[in-house]
Amino acid sequence: MMNAIAVDTASDTPRLFWTDHPRPKPASGEVLIKVHATAVNRADLLQARGRYPVPAGASTIMGLEAAGEVVELGEGVEGINLGDRVCALLTGGGYAEYVASPASLLLPLPDALSMEDAAALPEVFYTAFLNLYIEGQLEAGERALIHAAGSGVGTAALQLCRLTGNPVLGTASASKLESILELGAERAIDRHTEDFAEAIREWTDGEGVDVILDPVGATYLDANLKSLTTGGRLIIIGLLSGASAELSLGRLLMKRLQIKGSVLRSRTLAEKEAITVAFKARVWPHVVSGALRPIIETVLPIDRADDAHRLLASNQTTGKIVLRVRP
Repeated sequence: MMNAIAVDTASDTPRLFWTDHPRPKPASGEVLIKVHATAVNRADLLQARGRYPVPAGASTIMGLEAAGEVVELGEGVEGINLGDRVCALLTGGGYAEYVASPASLLLPLPDALSMEDAAALPEVFYTAFLNLYIEGQLEAGERALIHAAGSGVGTAALQLCRLTGNPVLGTASASKLESILELGAERAIDRHTEDFAEAIREWTDGEGVDVILDPVGATYLDANLKSLTTGGRLIIIGLLSGASAELSLGRLLMKRLQIKGSVLRSRTLAEKEAITVAFKARVWPHVVSGALRPIIETVLPIDRADDAHRLLASNQTTGKIVLRVRP
């Protein structure tokens, strides 16, 4: 047995609590990780409320990333040793003392990287990398717009754009604008008081941006399309404002725009392995060197997962909330 976070749904507001749970056993090709830290994502908030179905075969425990040490090897695992410090992207199970992960998705931790920092990396940096450079095909010199730029994914995306030399703008609430500029945005747009389409028109002399990363959805659709240059790509990664909106097909055709929907959790293992290979080659060396870093709002003990969920739901955080499982 082990301890893990469970959800009490007896009341209108789900309650998270730390309790006994069967300890996982690594399958062939997997390792067992002794979890030191995990992190909170919006998918966890939705799952706790029964609004995010768990992918088939995934752990029903919340937690889409974790950092810790390898304590057991499944059949056929090679090139990994007991005691290795790792972090991993998960389909679930991170809010626990132990989690099983495919060995092919592990990222080896440099000595200088703490478990708390490592736990805040996989979900947001994979998401930003995947959607900017693979789905969005962001090329050298092209301009990007990052919505919710103060979020975990947003702060990762800003750093990646700075690293690759892509001019970038970000939208966020007023309290986060200074942080956005510090992370590499050339223009920080107050989402409550500014028209971001107009700000982009002015910043680009009417040309527009090449790629938009958007977790907001419905209410931003029309302004997003106005903000794209000819051949621009809109990558929708969330639906915070809703799932339905009117689409201007004329603008889509005349500007030869692309709209893509993208999720990470439900992708196949083969897809995630391919993303991991590219991520290790193009991004991880910059994490090891310290050029890229997770932005962490706070670190809380795992038994305060309820508080962590409420804090993330408040939309007042910049970057990630980390849950410490072990000292």
